[in-house]
Amino acid sequence: MTKVIVRNGNVEGALRTVKQRNAKDGLLKAVRDRQEGYMKPGVKRRLAKKEAIKNARRRNRRES
Repeated sequence: MTKVIVRNGNVEGALRTVKQRNAKDGLLKAVRDRQEGYMKPGVKRRLAKKEAIKNARRRNRRES
């Protein structure tokens, strides 16, 4: 459970922090994956490969 302290009545800043932490934890992605239901093994492999390619490109951009 993500907890954020609202300081000086800055609700917008606290909301932004919650969204960033949830994105970093992958919480929303995990919920979406569970809602989709059963996926064929080939489809899982295809998505995993696509995700790996995307992550590799990100890593290369950060290193450059």
